[in-house]
Amino acid sequence: MMDQFLQNNGLLYGAFLTFVLSMLAIDLGIFHRRDHVVNVRESLIWTAVWIVLAIAFMGFVYYRYETILPGSGTKTALEFLTGYLIEKSLSIDNVFVFLLIFSYFNVPAQYQHRVLFWGIIGALVFRAIFIALGALLIAKFHAVIYLFGLFLVFTGIKMAWAKDKQIHPERNPILRLFRKIVAVTDDFRGRRFFVRESGRWLATPLFVVLLVIEWSDIIFAVDSIPAIFAVTKDPFIVFTANVFAILGLRALYFALAGIMRMFHHLHYGLSIILVFVGIKMILTDIYKMPIGISLGLIGFVIVVSIAASLIWPRQEPQLIKTNDLRN
Repeated sequence: MMDQFLQNNGLLYGAFLTFVLSMLAIDLGIFHRRDHVVNVRESLIWTAVWIVLAIAFMGFVYYRYETILPGSGTKTALEFLTGYLIEKSLSIDNVFVFLLIFSYFNVPAQYQHRVLFWGIIGALVFRAIFIALGALLIAKFHAVIYLFGLFLVFTGIKMAWAKDKQIHPERNPILRLFRKIVAVTDDFRGRRFFVRESGRWLATPLFVVLLVIEWSDIIFAVDSIPAIFAVTKDPFIVFTANVFAILGLRALYFALAGIMRMFHHLHYGLSIILVFVGIKMILTDIYKMPIGISLGLIGFVIVVSIAASLIWPRQEPQLIKTNDLRN
């Protein structure tokens, strides 16, 4: 019965996508119809809204799966929560990259929400494609799960040793190709992505920023999507956990953008999580760790890494005073 449910849940996908599109329409059409600088209070409210909606959806997952197959509701709901927590924690790393991109291009604060809004729309499409391909590969070739695991272990170790991130948009292959094909204006033209001048269409720097944002999310998806497959093989749970994490990412950016540098030890926690889920995937046929233990370990690592950042703050380089130079 459960297999039939997983294979014939087109109506469920349709209802979920309708809900998501409705929320996005309300967001852009009502609350952000006019461009404005999103303050911390507004961003925290929207962050809380998306978290509450994710928790409510977890309750729906429990009810739905428990109804179809008694005894499966708790396990599936915890899988959703664990996957959501993994995606949410990894998305914090995206926030720092978005901050660097906006700073690099000097994007006016009032237009950043618009870029992130359309960037998230694109992210939903690309992640849906990646999840479908990942689920297909795992279903057809079981050995792929070991490759995913090794990749996550490698990525986690690499992240732990990485220095401060540096963004070089001018090296982006998609951006370089785009500039060869499409002319770009020298400055921003308000909130517009394209303008028509002298009988031809020109892209604005705001659209260039959108391209870079989309590209960075694709790179992050390569890490995060295999990670959630370590928790569950159910494409619906993988997709919905991704969607809720992404939808809250925009609000999370405006809430954390000003204090991201405080969490300088967070990347160690994220690297540990990636290595952990990678090993979990590699050992999937030998030992299946209870989902409750996985959830507890991931939450513990995130809390400890954030606490360590606050207890041992980043040591900023001290400026040499002119009096010291004289001495």
